[in-house]
Amino acid sequence: MIKVGVVGGAGYTAGELLRILANHSQVELSFVQSSSNAGRPIHAVHKDLIGDVEGDFSAELDLEVDVIFICSGHGKTQEFLSSNDLPSSVKIIDLSNDFRLKAEGNDFVYGLPELNLEAIKAAKHLANPGCFATAIQLGILPLASHGVLTEDVHVNAVTGSTGAGQQPGRTTHYSLRNNNVSIYKAFNHQHLGEINQSVKQLQSDFEHDIKFLPVRGNFAKGIFASLYTTVSATEEEIVNWYKEFYKDAAFVYVLDEAPDMKQVINTNKCLIHVEKHGDTVLVTSVIDNLIKGASGQAVQNMNLMFGLDQKEGLRLKSSGF
Repeated sequence: MIKVGVVGGAGYTAGELLRILANHSQVELSFVQSSSNAGRPIHAVHKDLIGDVEGDFSAELDLEVDVIFICSGHGKTQEFLSSNDLPSSVKIIDLSNDFRLKAEGNDFVYGLPELNLEAIKAAKHLANPGCFATAIQLGILPLASHGVLTEDVHVNAVTGSTGAGQQPGRTTHYSLRNNNVSIYKAFNHQHLGEINQSVKQLQSDFEHDIKFLPVRGNFAKGIFASLYTTVSATEEEIVNWYKEFYKDAAFVYVLDEAPDMKQVINTNKCLIHVEKHGDTVLVTSVIDNLIKGASGQAVQNMNLMFGLDQKEGLRLKSSGF
């Protein structure tokens, strides 16, 4: 059994993580840390977990574990690692953006399984990708692998309110979010760094812009991303590139018809559709932002790091229609 600890256990990503781990046959949950909720039952915060996850939030760490998932806010992982002397045997899976970009002294492997499968298997420290970054990269990487990104890539992606985290704020307030759509961080979203990094990993000469418009949607979960750029290849050729690129991917499916976001909610799947309009290729990519975009992908990475089937604990059913 894999002994698991969770740091920052009170947020949305931690709640989804605990829901998945509760149904994972190879996991023993050792502790769930939350400074602000220490002593409270876990199901008092994550109310859907009553009867599934027993025990209370702790203030302390149990370092006799195999892996720690860090679900704290951005910037907190560096602080956590510098404040705690972790045994060298403990693996780290970080769901923040602290270590996603390569830098001197950063030994974290970027955890997009469809790109870095073998490196993830050997990783001790892993940086889990961002939610927008996951959907957009999975939509664009097959083109980068063929070196055909010779112009700007235009992206419009709509996300649910859970993407903003659990802490209430003006832009997550029901009164603003309901019956409303709005753009934020236009062309300047923090996930662009990791997206460009991955694109250049496959197409080193890519020097164009990824023009990304993030949109707040009036729903709770999911990301619906549409990407377009100019590519001279035929639609049939491009579709075949995608199917070949993802032929061994555990959770990515290239469809012959455009997907609905509802097909992926509560699953670790990414559904992709490709079509051609003149010289323009249009790619649709949909995921659940909290699962394939966060906690589900983190468990997929844990499975790889411990030599398990990628789908262990992740055979999740969508909410359906």
